[in-house]
Amino acid sequence: MENKPKFAVIGGGSWATAIAKMLCENQEQIAWYMRSTYALEHLKHQKHNPNYLSSVAFDINKLLLTNDINEAVQFADIVIFAIPSAFLSGELEKMTVSLEGKTIFSAIKGIVPETSMIVGEHFHKTFNIPYENIGVITGPCHAEEVAMERLSYLTIACSDKKRARYVAQNVSSYYIKAKITDDIIGTEYAAVLKNIYSIAAGIAHGLGYGDNFQAVLMSNAIREMKRFIKKVHKMKRNINNSAYLGDLLVTGYSVFSRNRMFGNMIGKGYTVKSAQMEMSMVAEGYYAVKSAYKLNQMYQAKTPIIDAVYKVLYEGKEAKEVFKKLTDQLN
Repeated sequence: MENKPKFAVIGGGSWATAIAKMLCENQEQIAWYMRSTYALEHLKHQKHNPNYLSSVAFDINKLLLTNDINEAVQFADIVIFAIPSAFLSGELEKMTVSLEGKTIFSAIKGIVPETSMIVGEHFHKTFNIPYENIGVITGPCHAEEVAMERLSYLTIACSDKKRARYVAQNVSSYYIKAKITDDIIGTEYAAVLKNIYSIAAGIAHGLGYGDNFQAVLMSNAIREMKRFIKKVHKMKRNINNSAYLGDLLVTGYSVFSRNRMFGNMIGKGYTVKSAQMEMSMVAEGYYAVKSAYKLNQMYQAKTPIIDAVYKVLYEGKEAKEVFKKLTDQLN
């Protein structure tokens, strides 16, 4: 990595904005692709994203701003995707330039609906990108706290340690600490599953369950996550590490968690559609639970929490009744 590879960020949301902020502190220039022409023009003239993390001021000279995904990809050696998984395929369809020789990092906490794959697997199987050229950026870290420059931790997963270290160095600062791991699949599945468990935590809160139950729910969630990931990709890992347990806890408890907020609205009686319409951000867990539930039909891990959330969101079952039954399955 001696030639200082260049970065591109794909996405215009809060997490993309947070990553752009981190990279700008370590890079001379990065490419930043977002669909919204309004947001791009606002950034050029007002130096901040009007829609997400608007308190973050950017040095515009460090940004190659574009609404052409091909321009951003062509500029970079390392392309970081930070868009909701439900929209990934649509964005990739716009690409005419090759990803050959590029390193792809996913900061997406979701499963691609069209293929039911995590993002790394999707790039590997759909675009023939070698696994050593694929990585994951995960938490525990909320974009809102990055904007406030509160101490945060990231986990950079890649089988190529040089690539992992380079990305870790370029997102690190006095308020960001980054460590590396080679568990690409496990960390990415953990990032997907924690959003489902966060919806469960939100539903429980909306139904009126208290902190005592939330503690039991999170304790069962980390064990359920361990069972699921072990079935999907068996390797030596410590599920209590920050990339797994830490990310689960911050997503399940934080006021910044959009998945918890979504679940809370469902618990209070909102329909799925009305909850989605009221939120300005995408709750990845809504899409993830369908894919995880279907995937588990093959793996047959014991997943009572995933099953419960699926019944509420996709089978239209009453949250109150589903969670009453769930309480008897937890310990």
